[in-house]
Amino acid sequence: MNPELESLQPYPFERLAALFSGIETPPESRIALSIGEPKHATPGFIREALLEHLHGLANYPTTRGTTVLRTAIADWLTRRFDLPVGRIDPERQVLPVNGTREALFAFAQAVVDRTRSAQVLMPNPFYQIYEGAALLAGAEPVYLDCTADTGFLPDLDAVTAQTWQRCQLVYLCTPGNPAGAVASESWLQHLIELAEKHDFLIASDECYSDIYLDENAPPPGLLGACERMGNTEFKRCMVFHSLSKRSNAPGLRSGFVAGDAAILAKFLLYRTYHGCSMPPPTQAASIQAWSDDAHVRVNRDAYRAKFQAVLDILDPVLEVSAPAGGFYLWPRTPIADTDFARELYARENVVVLPGRYLSRAHGGSDPGVDHVRIALVAPVDECIAAAQRIRHLIESL
Repeated sequence: MNPELESLQPYPFERLAALFSGIETPPESRIALSIGEPKHATPGFIREALLEHLHGLANYPTTRGTTVLRTAIADWLTRRFDLPVGRIDPERQVLPVNGTREALFAFAQAVVDRTRSAQVLMPNPFYQIYEGAALLAGAEPVYLDCTADTGFLPDLDAVTAQTWQRCQLVYLCTPGNPAGAVASESWLQHLIELAEKHDFLIASDECYSDIYLDENAPPPGLLGACERMGNTEFKRCMVFHSLSKRSNAPGLRSGFVAGDAAILAKFLLYRTYHGCSMPPPTQAASIQAWSDDAHVRVNRDAYRAKFQAVLDILDPVLEVSAPAGGFYLWPRTPIADTDFARELYARENVVVLPGRYLSRAHGGSDPGVDHVRIALVAPVDECIAAAQRIRHLIESL
């Protein structure tokens, strides 16, 4: 067996199940706000495209996907991140993947050089796939704390030159999970300059980039930052996008990777052996999803309504604010985060995720402690009911 498997930590939801073991909950219906699984309806035109192309199951798909799909993705990137028409080459700079989770994991396996003492940097708290990918690629994870003091983004200037020299890959998430912080274009350009100086790669997880509160301020992306600083070939930069959050289609398992053509060619080689081609019906549905932006605006409106309603209830009793992007709240808890989550489950039958389950303690601190992640994915009436129960618990403490 791969000995690095022993380095993997339990997944957050395994730890949550253990925390709740033996608890008898009250009779009120359970409201689950712990998992970032969108509950809005998948648009009908996406479902219809999937059904209309079931005949494609009779054919083996290629790892690269169809030209039509790659072109639809390139066109979306151009619209969304204000790139010059033709800047993204669908033949060389776009690769469809079966959701960003498997691609983010596989990327480290393909790019980390095990013959050197490699480090992989990542935000802390973080999506646990980053850590697992680093460990199983034979690299050392390095945790960059994201706190209120740092704007919930990694403090790039606090990283030592020695660490940058050992760094082979940086995982980034913007808008962030769990705090929803958005990296500015200048922040992204600073990271790109560091990558050029120290010769490492950037994997930017941008799966929440189409969910944001201010319709006039869409979050910038890594490729746009490259373009505006003259890195028009996106050297050392890869972005990962998904239809799960954007189009409420987590079960479709559809996303893409785009960026540096030389890196993508090697990643394609890896994936050709990996055996992870996107099924033809999924490709057909994905073409329709990436080609339409109207349904995404409707999606954002729904999240805005939930944030406003929930924050009106929680603001008086909880240290919480609306995120710039994503659909999570990341409040500070009045008691220990694990105690808060356990009491909320036991007394109010509401499920949230303790912050320490998304972070790692190091250097004498843990940036996830005394926070919980609340995913506003349920219907608005359930989110309101959950907020009322949370407030009731706080007022009873």
